[in-house]
Amino acid sequence: MAVSSPAPIEAVLFDLDDTLLPFQSLARWQWAWRPQGPVLSGRHVRSALRHSLHAWDRRRWTGLAKRETPVDWVAYRHHLEGTLAAVAARPLPEAEVTMVVDRFLKPAGELERYPDAIPTIQALLQTGYKVGIATPVPEEVARPFLRKVGIPDLPLFSLPGTAESPGLPALASYRQAAKSLGAARDRTAFVGDLYWSDYRASARAGLAAFLLERPGSETRGEARRLASLEELPTALKAPVAVPEPSGEAPESTG
Repeated sequence: MAVSSPAPIEAVLFDLDDTLLPFQSLARWQWAWRPQGPVLSGRHVRSALRHSLHAWDRRRWTGLAKRETPVDWVAYRHHLEGTLAAVAARPLPEAEVTMVVDRFLKPAGELERYPDAIPTIQALLQTGYKVGIATPVPEEVARPFLRKVGIPDLPLFSLPGTAESPGLPALASYRQAAKSLGAARDRTAFVGDLYWSDYRASARAGLAAFLLERPGSETRGEARRLASLEELPTALKAPVAVPEPSGEAPESTG
């Protein structure tokens, strides 16, 4: 079955980490864990990050599908701790893990940037789109990163979730973010880099979903894909019918 977005898009919500700014990257883990060296193995770290990211995507989805408890900020920190163990290829002392994860979540030092992020945001704003960011990252963590890389001070919908009120990728959270931005959900696009918990979950919530291909992203043939954010303004003007995502995500492996 095919689905389409016949209503004109009026608003765009972006995922934050690894969509608007590099987050799970070799450089970031190098700075957080080994700022003075030795230099980490690029091949090993990129492989570890890819597997960790895919496992986290599936873990978020299994929480949404109620096969596990919904994820929250505590679960995200556990994910970062597991990622560090994979990067280190060995268990680390608890005190060191806490210190490294805390450093990872602070925008100190030189930050990497995606060259397509700010020009795309500016183009959307100049065209008249409402633009915001929906993220499970707490605002006190997200805002400093955005300012450090020079991304405009956009409406930020921080939805990390609690035991009583699940955050992203809960369908209600996507809908809440669209409503808070001032647009109907079928007139709101969501752009993220994770297939299950960004693309598929936001599509289930009734938003026009786009899957952005970033290093390490898992791409799917049936997804409405963007090779770069630069393609988004054109894609928004000409929404096309896309196959409805089918099948279920495999169980999380990490």
